[in-house]
Amino acid sequence: MPAKPAPIKKAPSKKAAPKTAEKKAEPAPAPEPAPEPAPAEAAPAPAEAAPAPAEAAPAAPPAEAAPAPVPEAPAAEAPPAEEPKPPTPPPPAVPTSAPLNVTVEDVNDSSVTIKWRPPETIGDSGLDGYTVEYCKDQTTDWVVANAELTESNRLVIKDLTKGDVLHIRVVAVNPGGRSEPSVLAEPVKVTEIVDRPKIRLPRFLRSRLVKKTGEQINIVIPFVGKPKPVVTWTKDGQPLDPKKVNVRNSDKDSILFIRTAERDHSGNYEMTVKVESFEDKATIVIQVVEPPGPPTSIKLVDSWGFNAALEWAPPKDTGNTEITGYTIQKADKKTGEWFTVLEHYHRLTATISDLIMGNSYSFRVFAENKCGRSEEAAITKTLATIQKTGIVYKPMEYKEHDFSEAPKFTTPLSDRAATVGYTTKLLCAVRGSPKPKIEWMKNQMIIGDDPKFRQISNQGVCSLEIRKPCSFDGGIYTCRARNSLGEASVACKLEVKQVILPEADKK
Repeated sequence: MPAKPAPIKKAPSKKAAPKTAEKKAEPAPAPEPAPEPAPAEAAPAPAEAAPAPAEAAPAAPPAEAAPAPVPEAPAAEAPPAEEPKPPTPPPPAVPTSAPLNVTVEDVNDSSVTIKWRPPETIGDSGLDGYTVEYCKDQTTDWVVANAELTESNRLVIKDLTKGDVLHIRVVAVNPGGRSEPSVLAEPVKVTEIVDRPKIRLPRFLRSRLVKKTGEQINIVIPFVGKPKPVVTWTKDGQPLDPKKVNVRNSDKDSILFIRTAERDHSGNYEMTVKVESFEDKATIVIQVVEPPGPPTSIKLVDSWGFNAALEWAPPKDTGNTEITGYTIQKADKKTGEWFTVLEHYHRLTATISDLIMGNSYSFRVFAENKCGRSEEAAITKTLATIQKTGIVYKPMEYKEHDFSEAPKFTTPLSDRAATVGYTTKLLCAVRGSPKPKIEWMKNQMIIGDDPKFRQISNQGVCSLEIRKPCSFDGGIYTCRARNSLGEASVACKLEVKQVILPEADKK
């Protein structure tokens, strides 16, 4: 213990104080003003310096004790003394809220096992434990089942008498006292439960069971439990009407039978199997559906060309199920026969195409659901008339090409050499529009109809045939073509040679 006050010694601070005092006193002419500021700051010093003489007296000499009242630095560092505050009293202890969900976990011939959940509100006082109490039916004497508080949320009440009916409650305890008791919903009978009740719900009944109106409903639900369970049925929380629904129960199953299903039979059917305080429940959803009603309204919005636009509203009666589509039909006014145009159509507007020109049509719409098509349909009040439109042929306008052309020789005449007595031909080709007139000339003289010459003109090819020419038939031959736009001519030289035989051949 002597080691603790050693660091609190004021000797070092006292030596430092005169140095600071000397530095401040150097400009002053006399040392008297130094002790004047001490009274203002010296007031708190005795409180802190009071223990110093007792501890520092044996260590410091008496000569150094004189400047003790003038320490400015320690006086400035020490905080002013505060008056001690009285301690705050702790808040009063408050009991917790009641435990939650007290249920039976197990029962046999001599014990009952219960469980519960902690209180919703515990508070600052905490929770010490729980007390479980029970009393026999038709009595008010509560017996504590556990001698000491239990911190667990489960307790086995032992040494019970078989056949007793007990009321059980749980109380939470803390420094604030006992909480409100949480009582078991129903009394428990002390007896052996051989087999707890359990419903074996078939798989197809775990989802919605959909039946059509008029069909028969026969549901068999097996269960287990020993001794024989008590089976009860409810519909939408109310007991079943025996005039509408028949129920037959056995040791192993329960049968729900409806001879003719109607829409009123739709709802949530709950089956409860109970053995003493144990029970099991199963819910079956039955939906009885029928065909829907017709759409509420239909109208012809517009008709153009070969098309007609329709619009309608959903039916008021959906048949206790959703609408899956619509069927649209058309009928010609002339025949009156209905033909299906669209089937399983999901929209509320439709455009009917490929109508015949000149005919008038009426339309009707059926609603569809899981059961099928509605018996009636919504029919348009006005007819869609497809007007006839006259068609006039308008030939294309185009500019005819002008083929008019002055004569022009595409193949001229060529100079030829012929032999006396051998027929020869002169050939050329000409084009022109209108067709030109062809004339042949010899030495600028028109040949005309001389039988020795044969003139032929076919498809623009002109030929002059000279039969067995003689030496006098040689010369300049000219072919002239002429039409309304002009004329053209070509010429060639024909030379007719005489065959000279040798002398021997002459003899």
